[in-house]
Amino acid sequence: MLDDCLLLLAGFLVGAMNAIAGGGMFLGFPVIIAFGHVSALIANATANVSVLPGSISSAYGYRKQFKKIPKVFFLLLLPALFGSAIGALLLLHTSANNFESFVPWLLLFAVLLFTIQPWFYDKLKKRFKRKNSQQDIRTIIFIGLGLIPLAIYGGYFGAGFGFVMLAFLGFTELHSFVHRMNAVKNLLSVSITFADIVLLFNSNLINWHIGIITAIGSSLGGYFGATYIQKVNTRIIRIAIIIIGLAATIYLLVTS
Repeated sequence: MLDDCLLLLAGFLVGAMNAIAGGGMFLGFPVIIAFGHVSALIANATANVSVLPGSISSAYGYRKQFKKIPKVFFLLLLPALFGSAIGALLLLHTSANNFESFVPWLLLFAVLLFTIQPWFYDKLKKRFKRKNSQQDIRTIIFIGLGLIPLAIYGGYFGAGFGFVMLAFLGFTELHSFVHRMNAVKNLLSVSITFADIVLLFNSNLINWHIGIITAIGSSLGGYFGATYIQKVNTRIIRIAIIIIGLAATIYLLVTS
């Protein structure tokens, strides 16, 4: 019972963190392993069940922003679904032992990306600071091509996908509209996790008990985070995410 309560709380925090700043699975992934008593491979697949409702509810929380986003951006759903399917298939053909040896390095890679993301975003914002810019369809095509390997990573592991996607969107006309960028990021996260769940549904890699409990918390946290994002100091959350991510990486390196 206590473990289930902790998983529910972890799901809430994962959903809220993903909606506000990304990186929620830095907390959710080690919590699922510790209190779900499952392997890293199962925890990773189960995490998709956990984050999907949170991604949907946070996308719903941004519903007013979607009306302001050019429709061409919704074409990015296609490479997101395609890449995620490849990532899920790769996961299906990865043994538990091999995955556990990969996880600490995947997590460290994601933490490093999350750490440099503000610097990267500032560079992009200075470079693309324009008024009344018109988005060239060619830019969307290039972003879509770049999204494929990112979506493969998202379908295979996923931690860190959100803030890398924000960096990608910094190349577009949305660069001056953080909430619109977040809305697109959350919608793409929905498509990636949905494709993952469909392909992994009959794989025995998903622990549905853990997934449903954390999913309930994630849906509440996702909506809360998206709704109240403007009132939250994201710097404190970002620092906490980095600390949690590094601690989880060290723990997995020591125990693997």
